[in-house]
Amino acid sequence: MVNRHVIGAHYGLRDWLLQRITAVVMLVYTVGLVAFLLLAAGAGYEGWKALFACTWVKVLSTVTVLALVLHAWVGVRDIWMDYVKPLAIRLSLHVLTILWLLASFVYAIKVVWGV
Repeated sequence: MVNRHVIGAHYGLRDWLLQRITAVVMLVYTVGLVAFLLLAAGAGYEGWKALFACTWVKVLSTVTVLALVLHAWVGVRDIWMDYVKPLAIRLSLHVLTILWLLASFVYAIKVVWGV
């Protein structure tokens, strides 16, 4: 009997679920914002400011931004893994992508919680 060692990233199911869950989170948040736009047709800056002054909206916005970052990471990482073959370039792109996503997340938190 020959022992076969299967190697690889083994991301399959976990990443598939993460993509679907984060997509649902972003969809629910978007539907909520569209509902606010439709229900508060005359709302201007003050209406938006009042909405985002609520802690629950800030928390939902933070969760949605985190979902967006995770969703983007899985998608972009898969692109780098599928189409960039030189390991050094792929690793560099992974690191740059992580730095960019972290910086974007920190900035989004600053914007959401700074209202």
